[in-house]
Amino acid sequence: MDRRAFLAGATTLLAAPLVAEAQPVGKVYRIGYLNAAGPASSSPALDAFKDALRDLGYAEGKNLVIDYRFAEGRYDRLPDLAAELVRLKVDIIVTIPTQATAAAKNATETIPIVMISGSVDPVGLGLVASLARPGGNVTGLSYGASPEIFSKGLELLMETVPKVRRVAILSNPGSPIQPFIIRELVVAGRSLGVQLQLLEVRDPKEFDGAFAAMVKDHAASLLVVADSLFNLHRARLADLAARSRLPAAYGWKEYVEAGGLMSYGPSFRDLHRRGAAYVDKILRGAKPADLPVEQPTKFELVINLKTAKALGLTIPPSVIARADQVIE
Repeated sequence: MDRRAFLAGATTLLAAPLVAEAQPVGKVYRIGYLNAAGPASSSPALDAFKDALRDLGYAEGKNLVIDYRFAEGRYDRLPDLAAELVRLKVDIIVTIPTQATAAAKNATETIPIVMISGSVDPVGLGLVASLARPGGNVTGLSYGASPEIFSKGLELLMETVPKVRRVAILSNPGSPIQPFIIRELVVAGRSLGVQLQLLEVRDPKEFDGAFAAMVKDHAASLLVVADSLFNLHRARLADLAARSRLPAAYGWKEYVEAGGLMSYGPSFRDLHRRGAAYVDKILRGAKPADLPVEQPTKFELVINLKTAKALGLTIPPSVIARADQVIE
């Protein structure tokens, strides 16, 4: 555990007893948890969410019930799953990521919705009226503070892989923010003087074909756009990248823990911990319309040196020095 995480955890733990004492006696709250991914791929972040709720005085089996719904990477299932949670009359629906938030918003205009890792542009997608005053029943945390977050992985690949001139971009066209992300990456690629090979995958069955296309077109490295479907199959993606001899960058550290080379992006676990604070405020009477949408404050650069060694790649000291975590 790094020093920042320890201090943050210590602060939360010291404050927890005071918060817990304020919980209404005998009251049981019901939370709907709607995730576009699956339970296995979501467990580290979900554990962080439940730990934070526990620190705030909420515990499953005592004063809290959580109804879990996972779409297993199938976005078409989200509307039905959101409708199920509405029928259960939950007090709050927690959604991950943008697709789940949109499905929940379409299912109810009254039940509060707390988005975790929502779109980098929730206003543009119509999820909230503004970041400062959401104005409806949706609030929470966006995925990125600025469009540059998507090009950062591309910059890291350029810095890490010598003389790279062609980078494959793997994205899911089922994501409503894909056009936004691709547009930013194209601009960044042009600025960096690198050619982009744009590849779209809607189904895991298409992974093999996509990697075959990368190898055929002589891609020198790979950037995987953060997506719930991809996160569900992160170990397989890391394995395919290794077998294709492709240094790859990802948006979440969980990919690197599964064997990927490097990642840069918001801490998914930190977003879940902060999402618990929104839940607490709303259960205490706050209105989602009045709670500003917050942006990530903790970004992580994670590097897997074992993977780098297997690829015959030496990570520049300047990159390692900036890493928040190095897996050896």
